[in-house]
Amino acid sequence: MKRSISLFLIIFLSPLFPETARTAELLMVEQQGCYYCLEWKDEIGPIYPKTQEGKFAPIKFIDITEVDEIAGLQRDVVFTPTFILFEKENELARLEGYPGEDFFWALLELMLERETNFKATTNTE
Repeated sequence: MKRSISLFLIIFLSPLFPETARTAELLMVEQQGCYYCLEWKDEIGPIYPKTQEGKFAPIKFIDITEVDEIAGLQRDVVFTPTFILFEKENELARLEGYPGEDFFWALLELMLERETNFKATTNTE
């Protein structure tokens, strides 16, 4: 009986208390022939969606020729790749260039923690 009541409460009350809405998005501005864009896609691309960061701020790819269509940019995009952190259609921060796998993760984590409610957790297994 207690289980049924608990299940009922979870099913019918959960819409009233939604999980923190994922509103952050990471935009990667790229261009054809960009060596560092390809390097990022090779080193980070396959694993990004599986990470804490990727789940918190899903990535969207856009060509540099389409940047003018993006509302909320604080300034022009000059370099590729440029990673722009958005939340609710507002630019929060950006990382210009790809500094390599190790630096990318550290800088992304710092950017997410400073600008959003993201909290990195470490796997202690």
